[in-house]
Amino acid sequence: MPANVWLLTLIQALVMCVGTMMVLSGGVLGAQLAPDPKWATLPLAMMIVGVATGVLPLTRLMQHFGRKPVFSALALSSCVACIFAAWSITQQNFSAFTLSGFMLGISTAGFQQIRFAAMESVSPELMPKAASTVLLGGLLAAFIGPELVMLGNRLVTTEFIGGFYLMAGILVLACLLFTATNNTHVAINKQDGTGRPLRIIIKQPVFILAVSASVVGYALMSFIMTATPVHMHVIEHHSLQHTKWVIQSHIFAMFFPSLFSGWLMTKIGVNRVIMLGIAAYILTIVAGLSGGHLLNYWVALVLLGIGWNFLFVGGTVLLAKSYLTAEKFKVQGLNEFMVFGCQALASLSAGLLLNLLGWQGLLVFSLAIVALLVVVVGIQGSKGLFSLKRGVS
Repeated sequence: MPANVWLLTLIQALVMCVGTMMVLSGGVLGAQLAPDPKWATLPLAMMIVGVATGVLPLTRLMQHFGRKPVFSALALSSCVACIFAAWSITQQNFSAFTLSGFMLGISTAGFQQIRFAAMESVSPELMPKAASTVLLGGLLAAFIGPELVMLGNRLVTTEFIGGFYLMAGILVLACLLFTATNNTHVAINKQDGTGRPLRIIIKQPVFILAVSASVVGYALMSFIMTATPVHMHVIEHHSLQHTKWVIQSHIFAMFFPSLFSGWLMTKIGVNRVIMLGIAAYILTIVAGLSGGHLLNYWVALVLLGIGWNFLFVGGTVLLAKSYLTAEKFKVQGLNEFMVFGCQALASLSAGLLLNLLGWQGLLVFSLAIVALLVVVVGIQGSKGLFSLKRGVS
């Protein structure tokens, strides 16, 4: 892999700590600060709403200015949001903390484009490996983010505040590293126009499959993951240390398969990797329904992470086969909006459905979503759309 891909992988590890820290602290803080328990997951959900909100405008900015300057600016804005989050905790202000989550989500929307920046810096045949390599940054983030919470709690007497201050410092470092990356923005000649209309592009079976895998993979992962800390720590009274271990294991499992998922797709095809992801999601639900012991949560969340990786990486690779160079930014922007818009809805509804249906009811509902993806994969798979040998359009 080129040096730029590895540098982007390191940066990905740093900026993704925002999300991994919020996964552990957002729900617990929400339960402590919210006026009603059903709003406990709102700060984390609003972070995901911020991702969905920021995708399209940030994609346009990257198209105009290139990726590097936008990435750098987002790292600094995230730093400010972390400081604001720390202040909101000192004030016991639920609304302010929820707003800080939204602000962090907007920056995260831009950081999600790092995988595309990595794919643009390599030849087409290396794109699957570049996408999976960058996601390896999540392995570090899986440990650093939650550990920032625990370390911050030892440094500052008020719980969770120290973690946000430490995260602010890490984001300053990420900003400096962004300045050393290649600006992988590809200028589009005016004579090339803007490519095909979106109404034509979205009718392609390869686009439908790519978006379906990514949307279900991300939304369902977020749905279950958002509810887990609240159910474990607040409702079932598992310790914060055990909850942290489960979340860390989940996030580690999200990114560990990136060591081999790109290679796996070239060997067995994207279709089989996506089907493996679906199988992992089904096993997640089975493990979750089997009991409320610590091991049940751990197995379920690890399988959830593995399933997410196979579905999201598979969807990302297939998406690159659906557009021409002139269509790149608008197709990527639409895909990100659909993925993170659905993720936002899933996150927003997680706390409410956990309150209404309970943990087992939430998991049964998830099984219905998996069944819908199976139908889509079956229809598109029958058209022979999974082969990586076709190359990027």
